[in-house]
Amino acid sequence: MKKIVVLLSVFFIFSCAKKEIVIENIPFEFGENNAEPNLVTNHGELTLSWVSSVRGKEATLYYSQFSKSRWNQPKSIASGTDWFVNWADFPANAINGDVLLTSYLKKSATGTYTYDVVLNLQKLNGEFIKKDFLLNTDGKKAEHGFVSMVSNSKGGFYVTWLDGRNTVEKNNKGHHKPMTIRFAEITKSGEIVNESELDGSTCDCCQTSITNTKNGPVVVYRDRSDAEIRDIYITRNTNGHWSTPKAVHNDNWKINGCPVNGPKVVSNENDLAVAWFTAADNTPTVNVVFSSNLGESFNNPIKVNDLETIGRVDVAYVNKNEVLVSYMEVNNEETYLKCKKVHKNGNVSEAITISKIDGSRSTGVPQLEVFNNEVFVVWTTTIDEKQQLKSVKFNL
Repeated sequence: MKKIVVLLSVFFIFSCAKKEIVIENIPFEFGENNAEPNLVTNHGELTLSWVSSVRGKEATLYYSQFSKSRWNQPKSIASGTDWFVNWADFPANAINGDVLLTSYLKKSATGTYTYDVVLNLQKLNGEFIKKDFLLNTDGKKAEHGFVSMVSNSKGGFYVTWLDGRNTVEKNNKGHHKPMTIRFAEITKSGEIVNESELDGSTCDCCQTSITNTKNGPVVVYRDRSDAEIRDIYITRNTNGHWSTPKAVHNDNWKINGCPVNGPKVVSNENDLAVAWFTAADNTPTVNVVFSSNLGESFNNPIKVNDLETIGRVDVAYVNKNEVLVSYMEVNNEETYLKCKKVHKNGNVSEAITISKIDGSRSTGVPQLEVFNNEVFVVWTTTIDEKQQLKSVKFNL
């Protein structure tokens, strides 16, 4: 009898190892010209925000939540004809209980990159708590964007963003001062408190990322040194104080311009994982690192991609020891959206091909989340010269 039990167990393990991944399409049929998605899991909800717009005409920020195997009917948050709509600098959203915080970008002057971050705080039933208020209150006609936000334990939110208020000034060499990254807390009534500058020199247009840990918020972003080294940095808030920013890993990627390729950080109990793109030594690479002390130190980077990659990463925990990393990879001049499961011990799974994908900017930054033990991915496609969101899910 014992021999039979052993044989059955071996067969079950083998069968699971050969499990076929089935990518299931989730219909998204909510109008035309939808893009700039942001997919977030928070407080037991899966929420998708996006912008519906036509160039030169009105833009509208929408959100929808996933339930009963479908996206619910979208709800509009705000509209305007003076927005800055961009594939890389997309609106953010976060939920705390029954309260939703969202952002969008509004032009502040005629310059291409002169815009402000506008927030809306509302209940999920649609009732506004505070409407259309500025996150950046410096009054400078400069770039403000690349927002990340996460809920906190006080009923409010932590927010980080790139802030160009210093870029309108010049240093003693006659050069414009660099972009900065800032942080603030949004209370449950919409007050902006505890605002501070985290780093006085960052890359101009790479996405930021924030997570909330038991010790406080953690922010990762692409730094910019005087020598134009643009590696991924981290700063942590512990007991109300921000740590001195430091490199997640010293890639030493020197590039005289912004690669428009930001990092992503996620947390799980005592662990952190950071995924990012680098092209140091002219070798495009997607890496992920783990920390067992909430970012105080990190293990060695684990390479994720097999072929040429253009990055645009996302990452999510699938269990306490493993994350799923999504990225875009090029094979024979065709681009594919892929993902791999990575264990903190360094083991990396075979790649899962989610879809063939357009490698241009119009695709935006694909969004990945794990919700109710299923993997959800959303990105932008172009059909008949109109943009639309593509939404899929699958089981690992």
